[in-house]
Amino acid sequence: MRRYITLLVGATASLVLVSFLAPLAFLVRDVAATRAMGAATVRAHSLAPMVATGDRKTVEITLQQSQASDYPLTVLWADGTASGAPAPRDAAARLAERGRSITVDVAGGQEILVAVLGGKGGPAVIRSFVSDAQSRSGVGQAWTILVLLGAGLLAVSLLLADWLARSLVRRIAMLAHLSHRLSHGELGARVRPGGPPEIRDVGAGLNHLAKRISDLPDRERESAADLSHRLRTPLTVLRLEAEALRDPDEARRIGHQVDILEWTVTELINDTRRPARSSHPRCDAAEVVSERAAFWSALAEEQGRPLHVSVPDQPVRVEVGAMELTACLDALLTNVFDHTPEGTALSVTLEQLGVVAHLVVSDAGPGFGGRNLLPRGVSTAGSTGLGLDIVRRTAEGSGGSVHLEASPAGGAAVIVRLGMGTPTESP
Repeated sequence: MRRYITLLVGATASLVLVSFLAPLAFLVRDVAATRAMGAATVRAHSLAPMVATGDRKTVEITLQQSQASDYPLTVLWADGTASGAPAPRDAAARLAERGRSITVDVAGGQEILVAVLGGKGGPAVIRSFVSDAQSRSGVGQAWTILVLLGAGLLAVSLLLADWLARSLVRRIAMLAHLSHRLSHGELGARVRPGGPPEIRDVGAGLNHLAKRISDLPDRERESAADLSHRLRTPLTVLRLEAEALRDPDEARRIGHQVDILEWTVTELINDTRRPARSSHPRCDAAEVVSERAAFWSALAEEQGRPLHVSVPDQPVRVEVGAMELTACLDALLTNVFDHTPEGTALSVTLEQLGVVAHLVVSDAGPGFGGRNLLPRGVSTAGSTGLGLDIVRRTAEGSGGSVHLEASPAGGAAVIVRLGMGTPTESP
């Protein structure tokens, strides 16, 4: 923007200077030519009274004295002789002999012919010559001054334009910096309004927007925390019901899941009460996948589903929190158990490819049938359609992506690419 404003002012100033200096330059040229012609004409007319007396001797002495002048003078007498500087008796001179003073353009300049009538020897003609160099005397210097003046004015206008543009751009850059800080979670960032009225209005509007943005998450966090806190009562009832089961193993298994659910609710309350963080949490994807696969293996065994799990032995650090990755994998496995018949084989694979971890959940069920189920709320089985949306948001939050494909067994395969950060980051 700064460059465009400077170019615009430079172009405008150039047009103004050209429209002003070009006529002035032609005027200087015409004034110089008029001045030279006027001086030569005055010298010729000053000699006319002496020529009218017919005293050639006095005229020749006067002409000899004026030989050092810039404008050569010649007197063409009526008898065909000439005094002074050599000059041809051309058609213009013969016309002037008839009593008509004229100015004629000739090669190399202009000649001024002054007719002198009433002389003793008949009509005579006084010729003065002005060369082209004399007509342009001082014009080059004047034009140089005009060019330097125009260049100086253009430079000053460009400097002023750049200063004004830099002031405007600095204010706009401050507003852009404020928007970036707000987008990175610095909700307390503000800008001091300044500059032109329009930019001041934008700054005040951004400050007001920032205040509104900072107020909304606070209310949302409190509402979410209150809602999460209200879940503790049914969790307590559920725990009592689990403890009342007669089968100790079943009571222990359900109690363990109630513990996980209670931990999840507690983490949700803590997360909603703390401000948004600008950095992503990290976890060991291999540990999370192994733990969740072991949990779902019990249900898979009960339904007669062959479950294949492939997880690296070394840690796989990804840019996702353990709770988010657990919810992501649980959503994928829930879809498999809900939308495929019992006995359908499934597999969970985690592998590291460079700076990206691939989590693949596939099955041998009916597949997606060519449908795109990634958009939020899209479902073909009467569910909420939010499972794959949770998966998508988890992957994109780490800098990755989600792809739906057909599995090698002909069913569905969900490939979740999870970002692992830069290779220089510590685990």
